[in-house]
Amino acid sequence: MSEKTPADFWFDPACPWAWLTSRWMLEVEKVRPVEVRWHVMSLSVLNENKLDELPDWYREFNLKAWGAVRVCVAAEQKYGSEVLGPLYTALGTRTHNRGEGRGRDVIEAALEEAGLPRSLADVAESEEYDEAVRASHKEGIDLVGQDVGTPVIAVPGPEGERIAFFGPVVTPAPKGEAAAKLWDGTLLVASTPGFFEIKRTRDKDPIFD
Repeated sequence: MSEKTPADFWFDPACPWAWLTSRWMLEVEKVRPVEVRWHVMSLSVLNENKLDELPDWYREFNLKAWGAVRVCVAAEQKYGSEVLGPLYTALGTRTHNRGEGRGRDVIEAALEEAGLPRSLADVAESEEYDEAVRASHKEGIDLVGQDVGTPVIAVPGPEGERIAFFGPVVTPAPKGEAAAKLWDGTLLVASTPGFFEIKRTRDKDPIFD
């Protein structure tokens, strides 16, 4: 078997669209020689200088999104990057699929499911790990620019170059061969010199299964 290609994936646990893309990437791992490496970025950091321009609901969303991001980074710092995938899955399943919200009880239950101490939920209200949050966020966003959001994915390109892109934004998350075809096509367009964007208006809400 050939060595697996690393795909670095930056996520904010609060974002439903990043959640769907992450579930697609888990499908991609099954059908292509790809290994996802998880990293944290933050919509709160991304939008902190333009809160006055945001609709009220999205401003509130951003202000409340700090908690889970801080907990994810604290878990990574204390226990290694390998805990991020299971913790993200535990958080996202509760927040998005089950609609349980983003309160401390949800964070504690996700931590326990991921084999981590529930006490890590304390950092959700602390600024102790904010510098690390910003550093992880910057690493991802610097690859694609400030006018995108989460997720960001980066893969090795030709001659040591890194290919990075925002998205894809898709609902529901493709499975099986459909997941493979989307991955192949995404890499094709993302690796085309001078290519920047394909986009259309979203006319569906996130579909979780």
